[in-house]
Amino acid sequence: MFVQMFTGKVTNRDAVRAILQGWSSGAGRVAKGWLGSTAGITDDGQLVALARFESEDAARANSERPEQDEWWKSLAVNFTGEALFFESSDVDDDIVGDPGTAGFVQVMRGRVSDAARARALAKDGTGVWASYRPDILASLMLSHDDGDYVMAIYFTSEAEARKGERKEPPAELAPLIEEMNALDVGEVTYYDLRDPWLAAP
Repeated sequence: MFVQMFTGKVTNRDAVRAILQGWSSGAGRVAKGWLGSTAGITDDGQLVALARFESEDAARANSERPEQDEWWKSLAVNFTGEALFFESSDVDDDIVGDPGTAGFVQVMRGRVSDAARARALAKDGTGVWASYRPDILASLMLSHDDGDYVMAIYFTSEAEARKGERKEPPAELAPLIEEMNALDVGEVTYYDLRDPWLAAP
């Protein structure tokens, strides 16, 4: 899998939403290898969008289409500055429910001191996590070798997510969570998508 992600401050929420949601039936209707998209706007006006493709080649081929270029231009006029991008083919997904039904998505962007260890920890304790946090439907982690990462977590609802955050983790997960937190370098940026737009072919 290959995932492209971008963020940017936007001026017109309704226009941006219409452009994003219209992609799959417009410029994206013949995009080969597209697996799905997640997008939304935070309370402070940050657009966050992630597009999943079967491969990097499929994503590049889509980006080079004239229809995609026109679509991007129609979106870009709504940014107050430059969009920031992050993309990776080092993708780990964990799906325990239907992310297409998520009522809340939280996207995190940060950096870790050991990318390989962080990926290993993210895959550990999957069964225990599922019983501990039934509010989590799926997660998607994009990694770079230098430690930069983006992680999207799909929740049943924001209310359930906040409730889950307050729960005490089971003993078998406590060391794992502690080690994961210790790997973080600097501040993690959080993007809360309270009205996520979820699309799939």
